Formats: sequence, structure tokens, C-alpha cells
Amino acid sequence: ESNDFIKEKYPENFKTLAEKTKFEEKEINHWKEISENMYFPYDEKRKIFIQQDGFLDKELKPASELSHLERPIHQNWSWDRILRSCYIKQADVLQGIYFFEEDYELDTIRRNFDFYEPFTVHESSLSSCVHSILASKIGNEKHAYDFYLNAARLDLDDYNNDTEDGLHITSMGGTWMTIVKGFAGMRIKNDKLNFSPFIPKKWKSYSFKIGFRKAWLKFEIFRNEMKIANESDFDAEIILFDKIQKIRKKEIIKIQSTVGNA
Repeated sequence: ESNDFIKEKYPENFKTLAEKTKFEEKEINHWKEISENMYFPYDEKRKIFIQQDGFLDKELKPASELSHLERPIHQNWSWDRILRSCYIKQADVLQGIYFFEEDYELDTIRRNFDFYEPFTVHESSLSSCVHSILASKIGNEKHAYDFYLNAARLDLDDYNNDTEDGLHITSMGGTWMTIVKGFAGMRIKNDKLNFSPFIPKKWKSYSFKIGFRKAWLKFEIFRNEMKIANESDFDAEIILFDKIQKIRKKEIIKIQSTVGNA
């Protein structure tokens, strides 16, 4: 689909990219065959995707029951014990759903989130940001904020006892994502930026900038209004709470809106 999209809308870019990567059309059929034969185990009773064959046969003990002396488990357990357990280092099933969330209904995302999160130990810098974004998506604003804090303070509070090995750049970028893709709900749909923001209960406002299709937009989200400034020389059009909003070049607009709390 991505190949066809670029080839149709941006033929010159497609040609340049194909030459640079030595891409050949025959690869499409090969990748299509791979995608059509991928294995996705599914539990009909729980209506969730299964982490792996045999996962549901494990002792499903929530990570909250682990002693603090055992955490992080990758530093305190043997590798074979970890593999036998139900504990998940980071978003796995949820990571896949995150990448292709438009293919799943909210209830499907919610069921998988509610099932897998309790068994996730979040001992990866990639974990909290994805959980925060999906929590925002399903309306679980408390989890969204809690996981934002985990992502933001991963190294500051040395959650995984490994900051001495180096800073986690992925969690720094992930923190930005929890705000923009999580709290602000930014998505790209039909070649347009879409937003459905809320504000965490402990915050009064937040702001960020996005460059998209030649436009450079600054968003300021407050309790009772939103300000959007188009700082570029190009007109922009976004979708805000499912409604089209046009912002002309160099224009600043204010929108009266009661933004939800977390």
C-alpha cells in the first residue's frame, strides 16, 4: 500500500527512492506473500492476540506482585526463569497494535491493553511511551499520565538501575510522543494532521510544534481554549475533534474548547 501510494502521488520521489535503495517491483510479490502467511495466534475466549504459543499456559501472576528486591528482573533472575515466566519486558502485542491501530476497533485495543499491561515489567526504554499513547487512545487517562511520568523520569530516577550505562534517548523521544501523539492525539489520516487533545489533571497547559507539508504549526493547549499559530508561509488544514480547521499562513487562531482532563 505504501509503495502504491508513493508511486501514484509522488512518482519522481518514488523513482529517486527506488534507485537509491535498488528496489525492484518483483520484491512486492515477495513481501505480499510474507505478509499473507504471517502467524497471529488469537484467543477466541478472551478475544486477544496471544503473545506466543503457550503463553496462556504460564502462571499469569501480575508484575505488581513481584518483590521490589526482584526488580528489575533482568538483573536478578536467570534468563531461563524469565523465559518461563509470564513477564513481558516491553510492549510486544501492544507495539504491533500501536503501529497498525487504524486496523483495530477501540474495544480490541482496550482488551489487549487491559490483559497484557499487568504482566509487563517495563524494563525497556521503549515501553512506557507506547503504553501511554495507547492508554490515551482508549481513554484511560490516568494510565496515560502515569506512563508519561515513567518515560520522562526513566533516567532521572534510574527506574531500571542502568542509567550508569548511558542515557536512554528512546525514552526522551518517547516522552515527546506521549504528549503529542498521546495527550494531543495527533495522527495522520487521509494526508491530514488529526488532533483530539486532553490535558492531564495536574497541568494547566502544554504546547508543541509540528512541521507538516511545508507548514510549521505551534499548538498551545489550555483548559478553556486552544491557540494554533501557523508560523510558515504556507496555508494549512488540520482536523480538530473531527472537524476541518484551516489556518492561513502567519495566522494565529483561538478556539474556545473545554479540553478533557486526565
